[in-house]
Amino acid sequence: FDVVPLLLSSGINAEYGGKNKRLSKRKGNKKKIVDPFTKKEWYDVKAPSTFNTRDVGKTLVTRTTGTKIAADALKGRVYECALADLNNDENAFRKFKLICEDVQGKYCYTNFHGMDLTRDKLCSLVRKWQTLIEAHVDVKTTDGYLLRVFCLGFTKRVSKQIKKAAYAKSSQVRAIRKKMVDTMTKEASTEDLKSFVNKLIPDSIGKDIEKECMDIYPLHDVHIRKVKVLKKPKFDASKLMDLHGEMGGTTDESGEIISAPGEFVEPTIQDSV
Repeated sequence: FDVVPLLLSSGINAEYGGKNKRLSKRKGNKKKIVDPFTKKEWYDVKAPSTFNTRDVGKTLVTRTTGTKIAADALKGRVYECALADLNNDENAFRKFKLICEDVQGKYCYTNFHGMDLTRDKLCSLVRKWQTLIEAHVDVKTTDGYLLRVFCLGFTKRVSKQIKKAAYAKSSQVRAIRKKMVDTMTKEASTEDLKSFVNKLIPDSIGKDIEKECMDIYPLHDVHIRKVKVLKKPKFDASKLMDLHGEMGGTTDESGEIISAPGEFVEPTIQDSV
């Protein structure tokens, strides 16, 4: 009585190389492995002229192939940078968001997209025996940007105070919050975005709020905690170039900026006359 033919006919023949399709490897179907970085190229990220350091860093994108254009993939990218890196100072706790709005040549031209404080800075501010007061307001700049500005401040013990705690009454908190909203609205609504960012860098708005609220209750550690850009006006390339301190205009095939018709162009310096 032979067992092997019975096993083969019944299909339970794994040991004898049966019908397991996964074991039978087909030749010639292997896909060629290509390093994805061979299809990529680097672009320089440029910060607006508001900041001292213009070169933020580099960004990677897939090269233009067919209908997929590299510039379209770069537009809308948001880069987060510490103010210490942008201005070469020690304000490492303030972070600025920059959004890529235009690509010319190998450069990504960015604009302000938001501001935030680092988490460790916020945690170091919050302590016991004081009142935290927060306020936020939606305000429109003169050039059409709708911003949401957040502020926070803390009550402070006065000199020669015996009591350990420095708690404000709810009526004082409401009065301080109103002053915060009024000051933020006044500072943002009368300026364009560039001037407002110039105020955010040294945090002059926080110092103004501190002075304004002194007669209600003394405050300390008053900061603009966060700024969000909610709405933007229609994109204007010439305004973006002005923000970067460069001449606006169209670009040629190599990506260099060329002047618009009727625009003054500075003549090139000649080697010899």
